[in-house]
Amino acid sequence: MKKVVTRLLLIAAIITAVAAFTGGCAKKPVIPPEAENQAGSATSGGQSQGTGGGYSENNLAIEGTLDDSASRGGAAMDEQSDEYKQMHGRSSTGLSPVYFDFDQAIIKPDMVDRMLQNADYLKQVSSTVIIEGNCDDRGTKEYNLALGEKRAINVRAYLIDLGIEPQRIRTVSYGEERPLFYEQTEFAWSQNRRADFVIE
Repeated sequence: MKKVVTRLLLIAAIITAVAAFTGGCAKKPVIPPEAENQAGSATSGGQSQGTGGGYSENNLAIEGTLDDSASRGGAAMDEQSDEYKQMHGRSSTGLSPVYFDFDQAIIKPDMVDRMLQNADYLKQVSSTVIIEGNCDDRGTKEYNLALGEKRAINVRAYLIDLGIEPQRIRTVSYGEERPLFYEQTEFAWSQNRRADFVIE
């Protein structure tokens, strides 16, 4: 009990120190790259920084017109929505989860395209990927941990066959411990039987 209290006090002290440090820092002005390059010419008779092609209030975007959904490949979705969970599971951006049949660890034919797309994406980045094996909650915890491990290992072997370097792939099994859907329905179980791809 004494160790827990000491840890909590230590965490509180760290949070307080970080908040005091970051709250007391003066903000630095942001100078766009174009303005840095033009700074010398502005003093020698060139354009002044606030006019022309530089930044000014006259050329700011109208409120409500900025949209960052293009970088996500479509309309922005709430990460807690069922639709988002179905499409992405807990996989990193650019990667898609692979789903399994009940009590199976083999990659289904309808998941081959996802495996190919994931392998293509991983060939473009140099990061390590963690394959997370998951199960629905039917069966014992021990059995589901073993099944999740088999799923992660099979996905890893498949990626290696597709040309991903073995040293870039780690596996972990969560068994039934990290469900996306908590209902006791066929749909929820089917969504929890998956392997996620998480970039480190």
